Amino acid sequence: MKTQSYRLGNLINIKHGYAFSGKNIVEDDNGIVLVTPGNFRIGGGFQEEKCKFFNGEIPDDYRLKSGDFIVTMTDLSKATDTLGYSAYVPVSSRKYLHNQRIGLVSLISDQCDRGYLYWLMRTYGYQRTIANTATGASVKHTSPSKIYDYTFFAPDKSIQCRIADILSAYDVLIENNQKQIRLLEEAAMRLYKEWFVYLRFPGHENTPIVDGLPVGWSSCRLMDHINVNSNNVSGYNSDTEIQYIDISSVSQGRIEQKTKYLYKDAPGRAKRLAKDGDIIWSMVRPNLKAYSLILSPDYNDVFSTGFAVLSPNSIPYTFLYCLVIQDSFVGYLVNCTNGAAYPAVKPVHFEEAKVIVPNDLLLEKFHSITDSMFRKANALDKQIKILRTARDKLIPKLMSGEIEV
Repeated sequence: MKTQSYRLGNLINIKHGYAFSGKNIVEDDNGIVLVTPGNFRIGGGFQEEKCKFFNGEIPDDYRLKSGDFIVTMTDLSKATDTLGYSAYVPVSSRKYLHNQRIGLVSLISDQCDRGYLYWLMRTYGYQRTIANTATGASVKHTSPSKIYDYTFFAPDKSIQCRIADILSAYDVLIENNQKQIRLLEEAAMRLYKEWFVYLRFPGHENTPIVDGLPVGWSSCRLMDHINVNSNNVSGYNSDTEIQYIDISSVSQGRIEQKTKYLYKDAPGRAKRLAKDGDIIWSMVRPNLKAYSLILSPDYNDVFSTGFAVLSPNSIPYTFLYCLVIQDSFVGYLVNCTNGAAYPAVKPVHFEEAKVIVPNDLLLEKFHSITDSMFRKANALDKQIKILRTARDKLIPKLMSGEIEV
């Protein structure tokens, strides 16, 4: 395959973002996302699970549009995993703001395909080059000039377009799966709220209310229906390979990453086990909502002791999961935190949470409807991980010409 040498600075321009005031950054989702390096996945691409939001005045020149091509300009020194990475701003009802830690890429030449350049910035060679030229002690920085200096070989533009189309097809499949997951989870949550928050459950018209509760319902502590951290590692051989899940790899409802270790080399916090139907909830900074439902876990999954593992014993996992991700429950945990620099809760705070539990018949009916929703969403999430792995293995082969198109 015939190739030609290019320099990124002859092809693109990078516009720095605006220094939005930190006092206007909020945690509650108001629909206005301040895009940061935290919105970039490992390897590149956009993620919406870890967003910061903004409630101040917005300069018109720093509003991003869906499909905008952006790159990271700074990152934490302890994890330069996203420095210089590329992503597209997603199509969404949210608004996205261009802050100073992000660069907006525009083409100044038609010599190379825009999509090809996007995928170029997701190759290992490019990413390591940018990381190795980074500066800064506490925070790592790159600059437009350093990205401009990157040189590469590329085939004819028609082949570039085909490569970009092949790789982008994976992202379309991933996005479709993500949309289905959101629809399934939203449907389950709507049903939960309809029945157990607004009390419009089947038969509510003929159910008497006594002391503020429908007959058959009970007010109790969560510990009456769950166990917390009941299953920990024991008897593991030091050379057993585990998949470690720590707090930073879990976002709102998703496990983003598992890190493989031999057990002897794993972090000391790798102690918790979880079974099908358990829920993991970060005890550190609960306002960040690092939790996930565990369905069909891998046999060697091991979780950090920074999680509380909630195991239902007399209520279905579907009800428990919907209960503990409600804003009211998150607010309860936030109010229970201790420590200013490292606010955290303890297992006892989950156990002593006061909850309202409906009768068994209603719980069974809710579970019979929503179990398949969560199982389907879990299967789709596993498909997403397979697609990402396949795509990421294909990127270097296509970009290097090892696989011709």
